[in-house]
Amino acid sequence: MTAARTPAKPPYYVTTTIPYVNARPHLGFALELVRADVLARHRRRVGHPVRFLSGTDDNSLKNVLAAEAEGVPVQQFVDRNAAAFAALRAPLALSFDDFIRTSSDPRHRTGVEALWRRCAAAGDLYRKHYEGLYCVGCEQFWAPEELVEGRCPEHGTVPRPVAEENWFFRLSRYGDRLRALITSGRLRVEPAARRNEVLALIDGGLHDFSVSRSVARARGWGIPVPDDPDQVVYVWWDALGNYVTALGYGSAPEGGGGDAYERWWAGEGRRVHLVGKGVVRFHAVYWPAMLLSAGLPLPTDVLVHDYLTVDGRKISKSAGTGVGSAVDPAQLVAAYGTDAVRWWLLRDVPRVGDADFTVERLIARANSDLAGGLGNLVHRVVTMIHRYRGGRPDRTGAPDSPDTAPLATACRTAGDRVTAALARHDFRRAAAAVWTILEEANRCIESTRPWDLAKAEAAAAPPAAGPHLGLTGSLALPGNPGLAGRLDAPANPDSAGRLDTAGRSGAAGRLDSAGGPDSAGSPDLAGSPDTTGRPDPAGSPDSAGRLAVAGYPGAAGRLDVVLVALLDACRQLADQLAPFLPDAAARIARQCTPDADGVLPPPAPLFARIEQP
Repeated sequence: MTAARTPAKPPYYVTTTIPYVNARPHLGFALELVRADVLARHRRRVGHPVRFLSGTDDNSLKNVLAAEAEGVPVQQFVDRNAAAFAALRAPLALSFDDFIRTSSDPRHRTGVEALWRRCAAAGDLYRKHYEGLYCVGCEQFWAPEELVEGRCPEHGTVPRPVAEENWFFRLSRYGDRLRALITSGRLRVEPAARRNEVLALIDGGLHDFSVSRSVARARGWGIPVPDDPDQVVYVWWDALGNYVTALGYGSAPEGGGGDAYERWWAGEGRRVHLVGKGVVRFHAVYWPAMLLSAGLPLPTDVLVHDYLTVDGRKISKSAGTGVGSAVDPAQLVAAYGTDAVRWWLLRDVPRVGDADFTVERLIARANSDLAGGLGNLVHRVVTMIHRYRGGRPDRTGAPDSPDTAPLATACRTAGDRVTAALARHDFRRAAAAVWTILEEANRCIESTRPWDLAKAEAAAAPPAAGPHLGLTGSLALPGNPGLAGRLDAPANPDSAGRLDTAGRSGAAGRLDSAGGPDSAGSPDLAGSPDTTGRPDPAGSPDSAGRLAVAGYPGAAGRLDVVLVALLDACRQLADQLAPFLPDAAARIARQCTPDADGVLPPPAPLFARIEQP
């Protein structure tokens, strides 16, 4: 009889916005990239086919004006800056599958033209004369009542009057359909505050919007309007199309899509856009209306994040020079590392509300969570296994124990809590869910006190007990009797014998908590007699053949169960952290994986403490 196949999980297509390239990238866009990367890695981890898209918006008037100000040809200017965005892949440990550039990718123009023709065929494009207030920073017209003291609410600049004849899109046709899609959840806009903002915009009445610019005002830069060489396609129409043009939309006969389009956009699955709050109307109103007009499927999710600020001011490329390298993600990574930057973005930035960035906060979070928390735990666990068991975790004990039950529960349930938090677009809660494993592991160490179990095991050992007890027997190195009875910590040792991760050599070669030599001077554990019926003081071995010691029943067995549970928790941490900190997760996994002989690698620092500048 053939076993039933597990149904394949549906595809998951996740995108970032594509930023203008009028300047180098800033940390605000890195937030969006890292969040999209976490979603992509998590979905791959749980078995979904995933496609992760990012790219750059090269066809903006902002880019043209910035190139002119610098005295550089526009294509040369956008090529240089777009390369800086693509180059964030390595320092931020991104896993995007595709990166599209709207000025040079041959897929893009073909798809934009096909989308234009579909909307034109639906009767939704027409020409008219228009006069309005235009913000180059937003690349959009603003109604006078939308301005704040006469200034753009997004950039704080005074919009310039523009009068010209352009093509317009009949957005006014689609208000009722958009409202129904959003309120039903078929088009999911999160969080609720942004969904309500979109619904209020729709309820206020949607107005047709301009979707082209004169060639003269665009300085000849952009995609020409089909069959109208005097106009170029409006940059937002152009840019929004990238979500389908990158999949080959427009490449098939009669303007359809190829295999990638059919799989990732037209087929079953999630189509997820991550966007900043300043561009909600474009992604939750304009873009769905364009797709409705063209008869194409809509995105399933528009997930909106708030801004990063410095001293309360939004980080932007134009404002980046005011705060220097503090907002340049590549420079931040060069100074403090990929793990520190990604972890601050994921652990400290809330689901709702702006977050103020400082280097001091980034360093404090990295030192507390990574060096002092995660690195310290893994180092302690691996060190104890080397100290007490020669680096060989012994899994012959009972897998379930009251000593480790809460830790096992934390490990077993963390994945579901992470999945639930990410489904809500709550990265801070997802990171906290992973952290419950670490917190429970530390509680397990404090409650079981492995160093005391080791002492009890050693105290019950006959004089010639063998390798296990050679690690934990009451021995003192010649000339160093004062070292007996300590599980040393290189820095800030406490009563529990914690280790730090600074990489100092003080722990190596010291005695364990019962005075036995550590892994640098211990015999190999091969042939350990622990499971061969070693008698306890009353002459009765426990069910595993281990010693029963007054005050610590089955101390040897308990020690092995605790050490293995702690090691498994560290490995579970590596697994759950992989979407968040892929580089760190790989290092933890290596540290916690025995070699072919069953021996763990020697304990090594995983995170260096960062000094404040």
